[in-house]
Formats: sequence, structure tokens, C-alpha cells
Amino acid sequence: MDKMFGFDELYLKKIGGDITTKEIRQQPRLWKETIQIIKKDKEKVEKFLNKALKENDLKIILTGAGTSAFVGESLVTYLNKKLTHKVEAIATTDIVSNPEDYLKSDIPTLLISFARSGNSPESVAVLDVAEKIVDNLYQMSITCNSEGSLAKKASKSDKNLLVLMPEDSNDDGFAMTGSFTCMVLSTLIIFDLDNIQNIESNIKNLSIHAESMLSNRYEEIKKIIANDFDRAIFLGSSELKGLARESALKVLELTRGKVMTNWDSSLGFRHGPKSVINDKTLIFSYLSNNQYTRKYEIDFLKEIDNKIGDAKVIAVSDYKDKQVDELVDFSINIRESKYNYDDDLYLLFNFVLVAQMFALFKSIDLGISPDNPSIDGSVNRVVKGVTIYPYCE
Repeated sequence: MDKMFGFDELYLKKIGGDITTKEIRQQPRLWKETIQIIKKDKEKVEKFLNKALKENDLKIILTGAGTSAFVGESLVTYLNKKLTHKVEAIATTDIVSNPEDYLKSDIPTLLISFARSGNSPESVAVLDVAEKIVDNLYQMSITCNSEGSLAKKASKSDKNLLVLMPEDSNDDGFAMTGSFTCMVLSTLIIFDLDNIQNIESNIKNLSIHAESMLSNRYEEIKKIIANDFDRAIFLGSSELKGLARESALKVLELTRGKVMTNWDSSLGFRHGPKSVINDKTLIFSYLSNNQYTRKYEIDFLKEIDNKIGDAKVIAVSDYKDKQVDELVDFSINIRESKYNYDDDLYLLFNFVLVAQMFALFKSIDLGISPDNPSIDGSVNRVVKGVTIYPYCE
């Protein structure tokens, strides 16, 4: 009988966890498919970007709701280092309710919308309101569902580009998994097309270690689950701060709020937010490969090593670090030695697997169905009950 993460497939189907498990497990394949999609669409993407990026004072907005918003939050620092134009990550839920705070008629704007289904009410509403306010608007829609409202809204105009992710990235489970990583990856490539061969090499390397994590190392995560906890904190710096927020949401969603979560940077958490720590707290620290940044993160580990109580600390690192291992309760190292990626954004792809597996295993441990944790329908895969009001200038 087939097993996934040590569970029989029939057992996972019985408890309502087989879909989410498969969708976490298939991500390395989807990353390779995503690269091929962008390579195939390279000419039309270049044509679109060349036109948009020539605009003086262009403002680039990365937008989405929930996990789709965190795609933008994970990318914004990376893109601001790559581009001369100002890039901001602003959730659709903020833009739709307060459009004039973010959209200006006289500022050329490239609106990049991320969406799994593209059917959330705000997905299309943000495009409608942007078209009413911004005189010179470019739109890029990156979505996993070719039949979704967002994809259908995308026109054939030279100021509108639709980029579809692999079909299997349109997760059927409640939580976004492959949709998140594929949309991050596609955007990383889109804004670095001249470097696509090096990116492909990096993703090939990442995929090898991801397969090892998913096939052989899930027991490390299960050992963490064995602890008595009802709070989980995720910390990350720069590009990994968006990942920390996404990780916190995954655990909150799949445990139906039975595990309360928070997120921050290592430095930020050392102020008031640290008050949340008690004896039933797990703290995940995503460690940067930037040696300057890592000094601050290790200082936090030293501080928390002298903590009062029984909170547990988990370090997630790209490589084995003896100093870190001695400071924490659990170390999850992706590889034995450091790999020289161009940017910490590449660490996201393997680090997020840790959070996804952790959320899945804790959901099962609590007797919750990961594929549909909100059995009363109060929280849905695609948000319901949102009324979109006409915008009047």
C-alpha cells in the first residue's frame, strides 16, 4: 500500500488529508513545470515588461489576498533590489476598501495580481477600481486557474499579461501550498529572464533537497509535533519575513485555530511581541544565508536559550551550523554545507516545506481534516460573503 509521510493513503483519505498531503508532496515537480512555462512564454513576457518598465516613475504593486498577498510580501524586498522602480506589496483587501490610499491617477502603475483560483471577490474588484483611478495602468495576472474570474478578466491588450501556473498548482485542498511556491518562483524568473539558465540550475538543486526533505526527513518534523504546545511563532528577516507570515497562516488554517500563531523578524520579536512566549510555545527561526543578518538571528537564539520556562526553539537553516545546533532544541538543516544562492529568496522553497508538513501533521494529530479543517463552513477555500461596492470617483 502506498505511503505518504509514513501514512497509508487509505488512512489519509479516511481522515480527509490525502489531497493536502499530495499537494505538498508534488511541489518539486511543479517548480520544474513552472520554469518551462515561463521559458515558453519568455517572448511575450519580455515584450510586456519592456513596455511597462519604460514608463517614468512607474509604481509596481504586488497584490493578492491571504496567502496570495504573502507571495508579494515574500518578493517585495528581492524585487526592490533588482529593479530601479519602486515595488510595494499591498493586499487586495486593503486596496479594495481604501483604493485612494494606494492608487493615484497620475502615477503609471503596474499591478501584479496573484491568485490561486482567481475567484475571490477582491481579485477582480481590485482590477476594476484600478482601471477607474489610474490613467496609465498595466496589469499582470499570475494565477493557477485558467477558468477563474481573474484569468477571464485578463484582456488581450498590450497593457495586460496573463501568466498561468501549472494546472496542478491550483490546489484542491483548503490551504495554498504549491500555488504559493509556484507564484513566487514564476515572478522570480519573470524579473530575471536573462538569468533563467542559472535560476533553472538553482531550482534543480533545490528540488533534489526538497525531495529528500519530503521523502526521507519528515520524521524530524513529527518529533517536533510530539511536544505539548498550543502556540507557534515564525521568525524571518527580509525575504524570509513574508515566508514567516505565510507559515503562521498555514498552521493557523490547518489546525482550525487550535494552535495560535504569530510572525515577525528576529529583531522585531525581541521587543513587545516576545511577551507571547509561554511553556507551550514553539519558536521557528528561519536563518538567513547573509552572514551579517545571521549575526542578529543568532543573537536572538542566544537570548532565548536563557529563557525561563519550557518553550522550544526550532532553527531552520540552509546548512548545518554547529553554533546554531548548540543553541536550539531542534535543528532542521536543508543540506550539510552552504550553497551560494544569489539571494535568500531561494531558501523559501525548502523552508516552506517545513511549515507545510508541520501544519499538516499537527492538523492530523488534533483530529482535524486538513483538506477541509473548517467543517462548519465559517472559513472557506475561496472567501464567501464579501460584498463589493461600486467605486465612485
